[in-house]
Amino acid sequence: MIEVKNVTKKYGKFVAIDNISFTINEGEIVGLLGPNGAGKSTTMNMLTGFIDQTEGEIIIDGYDMLKKPKKAKKEIGYMPEGVPLYTDLTVKEFVTYMAELKKVDKKTRKEKIQKIIEQTGLKDVEKKLIKNLSRGYKQRVSMAGALVGEPKILILDEPTVGLDPKQITEIRNLIKELGKTHTIILSSHILSEVSQVCSKVIIINKGKLVAIDTPENLENKVSNKNCIYITVEDPDDKMEEVKDKIKGIKSIELVEKNEDGTKQYMIESKENIDLRKILFTELAKENITIFEMKKADSTLEDAFMKIIEGGNK
Repeated sequence: MIEVKNVTKKYGKFVAIDNISFTINEGEIVGLLGPNGAGKSTTMNMLTGFIDQTEGEIIIDGYDMLKKPKKAKKEIGYMPEGVPLYTDLTVKEFVTYMAELKKVDKKTRKEKIQKIIEQTGLKDVEKKLIKNLSRGYKQRVSMAGALVGEPKILILDEPTVGLDPKQITEIRNLIKELGKTHTIILSSHILSEVSQVCSKVIIINKGKLVAIDTPENLENKVSNKNCIYITVEDPDDKMEEVKDKIKGIKSIELVEKNEDGTKQYMIESKENIDLRKILFTELAKENITIFEMKKADSTLEDAFMKIIEGGNK
């Protein structure tokens, strides 16, 4: 569906994107991640045909973006960051205008406009001026504009930025629904969102492709399955001595002192030893009360930070 082959983008001597290659298959929802200045926006601008690459090829549904730009761009619906809309138009007028720009067949135009309005949950506000809508509805209008022309690919730049929790959930659900019939590239700073919505993640740092995998695989790569977080009440300060009394413990590290007098420790075990049963028994003997115990879970944010930090060293 989308092939990026050895693509480089230079501005004079500055290399914004440095020889990146990746493939996005039909029906995938892919998260494009990277710190500020990493090259995400440049990559998205090249994928939409807004700017040309200096070297390499970008193939959209079989069409080379440089050789057949009209056919390639016809397959793409783009929702830019910041929701740039014509706010003096009504919702229906805006979607109609987008249909005219994209030369949607006049015979079926009205029907297709109405379908998009209903699909994006805008039926109740279709006659309202865009400037009078909430941020969440404006995001939906921008999404509707991207859907005009029945593109196979949707490129969404920060689709939930500035929304309240309810609106974020609604837009996420809409993206998941659209993912059943479209290939989607999603740029977001909200990593939990990417983890929930995307089937694959591409991470760019300093113009280079540093990781491409599923969120689950990236999380597993940085997970420390031998670590336990434990919150205890330890009136006699005996936790430091526990390491010498329990053979399977590799290290004990104080993480946090809480206002209620409890302390949280991270305990790392040797190899793949599960210390939980042993800790319950031995800490009771030392008059140490356990308030909470949980295994350390890794998130996409942990994976992202580790990959980026690794690339910066």
